[in-house]
Amino acid sequence: MSHDLPHIPAPDTSSPADPVGDPLEALARAGGVLAVITGVEGPHYRNPGAVMGFPALGDGGLGAVGQLSSGCIEADLALHAAEVWRDGAGRQLRYGLGSPFVDLRLPCGGGLDVALIAVRDPAPLRVALDLRAARRTAWLDLDLGNGGSGGIAVGEARPAPAPGRFALAVRPPPAFAVLGVGVEALTFAALAHAAGYPVTLSSPDAATRTAARRAGTPLAPPGPLVADARTAVTLFFHDHEVEPALLAEALRSEAFYIGAQGSLRTHQRRLAALAELGLTPAETARLRGPIGLIPSARDPRVLAVSVLAEVLGEALSAAPA
Repeated sequence: MSHDLPHIPAPDTSSPADPVGDPLEALARAGGVLAVITGVEGPHYRNPGAVMGFPALGDGGLGAVGQLSSGCIEADLALHAAEVWRDGAGRQLRYGLGSPFVDLRLPCGGGLDVALIAVRDPAPLRVALDLRAARRTAWLDLDLGNGGSGGIAVGEARPAPAPGRFALAVRPPPAFAVLGVGVEALTFAALAHAAGYPVTLSSPDAATRTAARRAGTPLAPPGPLVADARTAVTLFFHDHEVEPALLAEALRSEAFYIGAQGSLRTHQRRLAALAELGLTPAETARLRGPIGLIPSARDPRVLAVSVLAEVLGEALSAAPA
């Protein structure tokens, strides 16, 4: 498949030793060794598909970006990664239950399978990151036994299962289109932005827009709502008469989550207003209300945390397998 996207340079947010950086961005610059969890047995706090990177440094050594455990195995992974980088042959390691490394214990009591793959040619990673930046999902088809050239293929379709290979999804993060007026909209948008998610705030109120600029919250450009299948649309208005047209536009988009602040009674009035605009019950069934995991949250900060948690939980369940 052809990918005619111009390469979009990723911001250099990761250092040679950065547990919270982006491993793929680090490896896309000069290659290195990719560590990916390929299997989990019993309890563990990371799922298959979690990655860590050991990026190549100018002195011939490797850095470390990301984390696959709470510090139990990272030092040992670094030793194996150095060997993989030298000889180019992938390794598959087992930690915890059934592991030959009896001196390395996982406090959770589970078992963990980790593959190490040498990334000599980072071009497929750059393609995957460009697709992610364009809000498209990329799939990396990883050859677990050969980390040399040809060990990683990239495409937009999930590769067919094959022995000795692992399909790694590189998805765009959930984005937030926040519409509203006042402190609730500002607090929610600022929280999602601070958590590192793409956020735009749209408001008809000049004071709200001014406060958003002061807080560094991105404002949506003029024009129609932009919401792809990885976008959540949230409304925070006290004047509910402005909502029906906005909600009708959102409900006709691909947004995976659409919700509006207010009580159950307010939500029922919204549904009636949307019906008057011609929306069917099947269309309005996507509208959430009341929103948030904490019932009747009135403090703006509590409401923001409550709604963010609900949206992120929905994002996990909405992501295709």
